[in-house]
Amino acid sequence: MTSPADPGRPHPAPDPRTGPPPGPEAATATGPYPVHQRDVGLLAPVRATSPVDEVTSDHAFVRAMLDAEAAVTRAQAAVGLAPPEAAATVTAVARADRFDLASLADRARAGGNPVIPLVADLTQAVGDAHTEHAAYVHRGPTSQDIMDTACMLVTAASLDLIAADLGRAADAFGALAARHRDTPLAGRTLTQHAVPTTVGLKVAGWRALVLDSYERITRVRAALPVQLGGAAGTLAAFHAYAEAPNATPGPDGGDPGLALVAAYAAELGLAAPELPWHALRTPIADTGAALAFGAGALGKVAGDVLVLARTEIGELGEGTGGGSSAMPHKANPVRATLIAAAARQVPALASVLLGALAAPDERAAGPWHAEWQPLRDALRLLGGAAHTAAELGASLTVNADRMRANLGLTGGALLSERLVAELAPRLGRGPAKAALTRAARRATEQGTDLFDALRAEPDVTGALPAARLRELAEPADYLGSAGALTDRALRRDPRSPHPGQDPR
Repeated sequence: MTSPADPGRPHPAPDPRTGPPPGPEAATATGPYPVHQRDVGLLAPVRATSPVDEVTSDHAFVRAMLDAEAAVTRAQAAVGLAPPEAAATVTAVARADRFDLASLADRARAGGNPVIPLVADLTQAVGDAHTEHAAYVHRGPTSQDIMDTACMLVTAASLDLIAADLGRAADAFGALAARHRDTPLAGRTLTQHAVPTTVGLKVAGWRALVLDSYERITRVRAALPVQLGGAAGTLAAFHAYAEAPNATPGPDGGDPGLALVAAYAAELGLAAPELPWHALRTPIADTGAALAFGAGALGKVAGDVLVLARTEIGELGEGTGGGSSAMPHKANPVRATLIAAAARQVPALASVLLGALAAPDERAAGPWHAEWQPLRDALRLLGGAAHTAAELGASLTVNADRMRANLGLTGGALLSERLVAELAPRLGRGPAKAALTRAARRATEQGTDLFDALRAEPDVTGALPAARLRELAEPADYLGSAGALTDRALRRDPRSPHPGQDPR
């Protein structure tokens, strides 16, 4: 029996631990759990079906490893270390749908990484196509060269999508901030009403964080390098191949290793590193830090939405909130919930990537292996969060009436700072604060408005006409530079085309 995706390769034997491979029988499985089904994001709905989810699949990683292998052979052909015909054969054969992912995963245990069984299968497939060209498969690289480069290719594709969604989120928040530039709401500090602010200023702050993340993501994306160093980072094997009569010297003083790295980077559209980075994990650490920052930035947005969407606050809504399995009346802020969940996971994953900086020797045992899954999970989570944030920004609703009502919950107390500033020149700062303290206590005890209580303070009524006191009671008149700050923030647009992004 052969696989429809690869007619020349037999199916692996069913694994007794997981049952037969997925197929038509999956729909009629009678066991309690169809354990052979693959991860589809059931427990990570924020990333399920998001654009980044697809480009980080097992299939995508195999495709990236094959792209890296084919590019090595093409680069060797470009500098005279391999026949162009061999490069063409390897490139034509290196298609992910030809290879059995489950078999690769099973056999990866023997050597500690999936490159080793993939190279074996690719070599056989190239040999089947052209016997002599099989010798040019994986000629000189180490497994880590291919795996690291594949991780960079997957990361590049993911960061392009994340950047696009962050841009969409920034646009949505910018439009919302401009629309509600002067809409007042209660500013909250340490969970309590402080002084009035505006929706425009709050949302402009969200947009600023999103753009901060965008800048970090695009900066890391532009610097993602290929990996090519050979067994211990010296490129020695390629020097040996350069002794062939048809090899042509490259730039940098004719050093064949440096010429090959430059050609390899050009083939894949990644940066050429200054040094092989087998044990110098800056690219991965920088990626992890940028992903963690992005998750935290979006988590701030989500946290604000979750607070302001509470039933008793009701100042924001998602427009199309999620339902409840038990309570039909609910409209849950599910987008913010999913973003908040991602924000709590990505920093922990990034800590693994940063921890891998402590990699001993010229190539380490364990640190770079530990990066693969956390890197993929972090990319998926931020990818899903960014995509969801763009949807959230486009659907968010503002309840200005509820905001106005909530501004009155403290009975005018959130304007006490303004009152001190107004009374201090007339009464002195100490007496002004004392009068406000007495009035605030009386208002609390009697359940009255602070401004009503102030009218019982002779010093206050003697210093301020009643008309002026009424003017001071308007929260919308105590917004400081909120409008100007919002305008300035909305003028910021640092986005520019980056590798992999259509400049249109």
